[in-house]
Amino acid sequence: MGNFLNNLEEITWLGSSLDAWFMLGVAWVAIAVALIFVHRMLLRRFHRLATRTTTIIDDILVTLLERTKLYFLVALSLYIAVGAVPLSEQVTSYISRIAFVFLLVQVVFWGNGAITDWVRLYKERKLEEDAGAVTSMQAIGFLARLLLYTALLLVALDNFGIDVTALIAGLGIGGIAVALAMQNILGDLFASLTIVLDKPFEVGDFLIVGDTLGTVEKVGLKTTRLRSLSGEQIVVANGDLLGSRIRNYKRMQERRIVFSLGVAYNTSADKLERIPDMIQEIVEMQEHTRFDRAHFARFGDSTLDFEIVYYMRTPEYMTFMDIQQAINLALFRRFEEEGIEFAFPTRTVHVREG
Repeated sequence: MGNFLNNLEEITWLGSSLDAWFMLGVAWVAIAVALIFVHRMLLRRFHRLATRTTTIIDDILVTLLERTKLYFLVALSLYIAVGAVPLSEQVTSYISRIAFVFLLVQVVFWGNGAITDWVRLYKERKLEEDAGAVTSMQAIGFLARLLLYTALLLVALDNFGIDVTALIAGLGIGGIAVALAMQNILGDLFASLTIVLDKPFEVGDFLIVGDTLGTVEKVGLKTTRLRSLSGEQIVVANGDLLGSRIRNYKRMQERRIVFSLGVAYNTSADKLERIPDMIQEIVEMQEHTRFDRAHFARFGDSTLDFEIVYYMRTPEYMTFMDIQQAINLALFRRFEEEGIEFAFPTRTVHVREG
């Protein structure tokens, strides 16, 4: 038996004796079994804990444990075993690199799962409120995955001794060329992300952008769709939209209304003095209104003009029109009762005889 062990020590493979390889195999299996047992035990315990609590930390731990792959545990156990067994530097370096690659693959699963959960939770929370934001958030998820894969690929190449500096420089030059060729598309894409993060408007808001006005129906990756008052759909590039001055009427807290009316020149001074009080009384009778002022403003060509200002406490356009109609009808009836005539353009023509 002693001769057999001595023979194993004398036989080498890749710079390490066979007895070292044998000890590595035993240690690898033992550590792998222990890691798998601990992993399953922790998964069961945290899963039971997650069902009894409302915190999100234990849910995250359960998700990470569920996404931990068996081959990662096997590779990790091999890496630990290599550190406990006297092997050649060549073998240790080779196995360490392989274990590191498996670690990167596991990080891909963890990172991809985290991004997927993040996008899913956002969709569940925002789908009813803003479908356009959900579409753009999916694009953010895609970009996040792309950055994750690119970073891990570069780390893996660097681990195998490949010079990634020149590769990054080459990708940078190629990226500049692609960016110049796709400047408008990328501009609209980043504008879409800006809309999602900054929220200058949302689906359902009524906008005026230059000569374009309508209600936001959808915010896409490249364009935003508006439904105009006349019914047609207006498609606007996101870059053009953010480059313009946007007037968002849905965000309006109060609507300021200014209107005027004119009475005839034969109206007495006493009635002219009472008209502002009549107008204030009628405006304050309406819901959602806040009276500001009413003044005898000017002498018109054929009218005595009054200017009225009041505020609507709701931004709804239909509510504003209903209340303005009620004010107009009430003014018409009140003036009719008081014997005050609304003026209309008149012209006196003098005909010279002879």
